[in-house]
Amino acid sequence: MDAREKALHQAYHHALRWLADLPERPVPARASVEEIVRALGAELPDRPTPPADVVDLLASACDPGLTAFPSGRFYGFVVGGTEPAALATDWLVSAWDQNCVMRAVSPAYTAAEDIAGAWLLDLLGLPSDSAVGFTTGATMANFTCLAAARDAVLGRAGWDVARDGLVGGPAPRVIVGADRHMAIDLALRYLGLGEPETVAADDQGRIVPEALRHALATGGRRPGIVVLQAGDIHSGAFDPFTETIRAARDAQAWVHVDGAFGLWAAASPGYAHLTVGCSDADSWATDAHKTLNVPYDCGLAIVRDATALRAAMGLHGAYLIQAEHGDPIDKVPELSRRGRAFTVWAALRSLGRSGVADLVERLCRHACAFATGIADIDGATVLNDVVFTQVCARFGDDARTQRVIDRLLDEGTAWISGSSWHGRRVMRISVSNWSTNDDDVARALGAIRRAAVTTT
Repeated sequence: MDAREKALHQAYHHALRWLADLPERPVPARASVEEIVRALGAELPDRPTPPADVVDLLASACDPGLTAFPSGRFYGFVVGGTEPAALATDWLVSAWDQNCVMRAVSPAYTAAEDIAGAWLLDLLGLPSDSAVGFTTGATMANFTCLAAARDAVLGRAGWDVARDGLVGGPAPRVIVGADRHMAIDLALRYLGLGEPETVAADDQGRIVPEALRHALATGGRRPGIVVLQAGDIHSGAFDPFTETIRAARDAQAWVHVDGAFGLWAAASPGYAHLTVGCSDADSWATDAHKTLNVPYDCGLAIVRDATALRAAMGLHGAYLIQAEHGDPIDKVPELSRRGRAFTVWAALRSLGRSGVADLVERLCRHACAFATGIADIDGATVLNDVVFTQVCARFGDDARTQRVIDRLLDEGTAWISGSSWHGRRVMRISVSNWSTNDDDVARALGAIRRAAVTTT
């Protein structure tokens, strides 16, 4: 066995041990940053260390500082696990170490990206000739789509952003709902578009169509972009796409949909009604690490007008070997990138159409079980209509709600984050992991119940 093979064997055994421990492992990390630094050693060694020994040190030192994100009992943020075929494929991605930006250089990767992109459009019910770019995550997927939107709407107004920049040109209007995700504001900041105009949302976070129509009618004739969402981060609610997109079309605005986790509802016959009308938008962003459960990092930027995306993201260099009809490099911001499409292809090939639908429906079923179980706890209230994978609950006032969350995290059975919604402190549950089962939900509910009883 050479040094590389020994290191890979050690990594394999440590990975299997980590995965095998997940069902019974406390979900929160058990060590601080400072403790992990001491265990790893802060001083750079003067001499080389055998690769297998490095792997052993890393695995043993980091183990107590790892949060069990892949556990079926992690319900914080919107964090998926890693589906088995995608996990194994990700190991190959690192071993293959492909430069995944040009067709001529890595035809294997480009083939996987072409196929995976076509499968995604089919599953999500989006126009089959749309361009699909594989980004780091949903934030950069939103950035990528909104870059195409910015350049396109300014182009229609006679301003060439690529040539002239933004200074001196017409300022695009970007209109968002009051409950949009913060990643939208971040992407707009990156793009030099500043703060968006905000219109009212209802109590579930859905943009109010009449408020949008009024804003569009009263803002003058500046080029416009409307941002909608498929899946509110707190309630899971979906914007009313048919009405809002019609209003945007009447105003000749570009429509972008932030569907970081919710866009996958379209892949399920039982939940596709939530996305009716969504396919009429101009661009869509989602994250395959969330609902599809491929490894970090894997956002998806989808743009109806492939030419607009390539105009915004494409680049040329004399030393590059570029294809006449486009390369993966033309659809994303990065020049260096992992082979993300390999893992998406593997997950979709492994699950198939019915498996993706079953995954979505299983996550939603567990969210409903959480809502039912929490509603039976004295003093607890479920605040949202549970339409997808998100549940928000409250335990009396803000102080007690936070105590319940703190007590739950201290116990370690499950990891559930707190948040603020409509000015109130809430426990926010996001069911996103393919491996979550009925027993995981029951154990987490038991932990919530115990935390609530001890904080009355």
